[in-house]
Amino acid sequence: MKRILYLLVIFFSAQFIAAQVTYKNFNSEKLGEAREIKIQLPRSYDSGDKSYPIIVVLDGDYMFEIVAGNVEYAAYWEDIPEAIVVGINQFDKRESDTMYSEQNSLPVENGEAFFDFIGQELIPYIEKTYRTEKFKVAVGHGITANFINYYLFKEIPLFNAYISLSPELAPDMQTFLTERLPNISTKTFYYLATSNNDIKGVKTKTEALNTAIKGIENKNVLSTFDNFDGPTHYSLPAHAIPKALESIFFVFKPISMEEYKETILKLETSPVDYLTEKYETIQDLFGIKKPILVNDFRAIAAAIKKSKKFEYFEPLGKLARKQYPNTLLGNYYLGRFYEETGNTKKAMKTYQSAYILEEIGGITKDHVLELSDQIKADFGY
Repeated sequence: MKRILYLLVIFFSAQFIAAQVTYKNFNSEKLGEAREIKIQLPRSYDSGDKSYPIIVVLDGDYMFEIVAGNVEYAAYWEDIPEAIVVGINQFDKRESDTMYSEQNSLPVENGEAFFDFIGQELIPYIEKTYRTEKFKVAVGHGITANFINYYLFKEIPLFNAYISLSPELAPDMQTFLTERLPNISTKTFYYLATSNNDIKGVKTKTEALNTAIKGIENKNVLSTFDNFDGPTHYSLPAHAIPKALESIFFVFKPISMEEYKETILKLETSPVDYLTEKYETIQDLFGIKKPILVNDFRAIAAAIKKSKKFEYFEPLGKLARKQYPNTLLGNYYLGRFYEETGNTKKAMKTYQSAYILEEIGGITKDHVLELSDQIKADFGY
């Protein structure tokens, strides 16, 4: 059943993006030729002035649709931000594009030209032509998964996140990475995947790389490793891409039941501070100022109620007023604060004043009036 769902997602998303993708022959001085690229803009691109992260997909001739479809699908459910997806077609050219020296494992000749093409021509073009954020992701499979690592060795890495699927590693790549990753000074996501049916040599080296990365102590490096059961080397991307996107953008997701139970309910500090810090992290990491979701407000309110730490309703109400000033959300939480802390008359007035505001998140005008009337009946105001 799970495999069928994967196929359905890929099929329907591919049908959708067929009408959304721009194909462009990009004239490259570095390559000395034109290279076909594919660009998928978010569905909201033409309806506002938002800026978006960039996801660069190598092996775009067969990897682009998998990545673009999953990005579109996950962004629809707000599990990840909308993003500009750029695919680089490498049909019949991937071997020369990814060429490295047998002596030092670094790009040479066409490999060096391809490296410069992405960093000095393609990315600047995308940033100049479209509304982009600072956050950039690189995706590679096999030999291109090895190639994306070279951008980590720049003084300021070109990408903020690396999705390395069944990498066919250069001889010295593991050594390079274990020397470089401890010194990364900016938040960097590194997703690595293989499977039990992967090419034997690839699987062995990928597992060894994961073990080496796990031994690195650097809070700026956020690594995730998946070892799938079933996929082959060539089918792995369809399984790994959703997990990779989820691991990179985990903080962007709405508060889940697991996050609520395992993190928020166990907080010793303010759950409201946790909420604001979550969204500040989203802005710091991805450059996206995301409005706090109403459902996330409701999750924090539920935690306050369950823990009976009612004093936190006050900062939650003030935050809700700031985020949704024309709605009754803020007044509702402030009313809860006054009521639960004994200031019933002020609670009644706060509930009453919410009546002129817009309803939101299942909180209705009738409900706040009922709360006000109940206080009036109980205390005879």
